[in-house]
Amino acid sequence: MAKIHEIQGYAIVLDKVIHITRVFEAANDEGAQVNIQLIGDALLKLKFKDRATATLERELLIKALREA
Repeated sequence: MAKIHEIQGYAIVLDKVIHITRVFEAANDEGAQVNIQLIGDALLKLKFKDRATATLERELLIKALREA
């Protein structure tokens, strides 16, 4: 059974994740952003109010991927 990780209301099937970007500043002063590329060219652009929250959420996703 596939492992799933929830982030910002999205249920991400961990074995479908191809790439996770670093945390970077979102356009138009919208906080920090992380992009997650999935199989099939799907791309999630997740924006967070601050860099600390974005970094934490990215690290939790990476930890879940390592444990999957």
